[in-house]
Amino acid sequence: MAATTYPLLLLLLLAATAVAAKAAAAAAAGTGGNGTTPTAYEMLERYNFPRGILPAGVQGYALHPDGTFEVYFPRPCEFLLARRWLVRYEARVSGSVAAGSLTALQGISVKVVFLWLGVGEVDRAGDNLSFYIGPVATSFPLRDFAESPRCRGYDVAGAASS
Repeated sequence: MAATTYPLLLLLLLAATAVAAKAAAAAAAGTGGNGTTPTAYEMLERYNFPRGILPAGVQGYALHPDGTFEVYFPRPCEFLLARRWLVRYEARVSGSVAAGSLTALQGISVKVVFLWLGVGEVDRAGDNLSFYIGPVATSFPLRDFAESPRCRGYDVAGAASS
């Protein structure tokens, strides 16, 4: 059972990174909201990724011509996935994006027992997302990522919450 849960956490982290990467790939910079530049979440949807792979609170993103990207949050973000896995996004998440995959991911990790393990890749195949943590992979249906998770300890604007 732990092996199944571990890949789920990995999947969530990778999916979040994939969403950020896809958003960065579609636009050179900005988070939109004014109708001219799409938000990171809108870009995810344009590239057939669910917005819920990226936590709420993105402050900006950048996509470079070589496919590398960065996504920025006001501070590190932690949230529980499936009420069991603690997932962490650093204030800066980066990687490379290509059609259907996010690779060389940095800044996303999942807590397994007492260790934080990095999510390195996220791939989409049909209606499933596969997350890779080292040599371990797990897949989840897209519908599990319909809504963006909320970070613990601060609101979406980045202010400390009580």
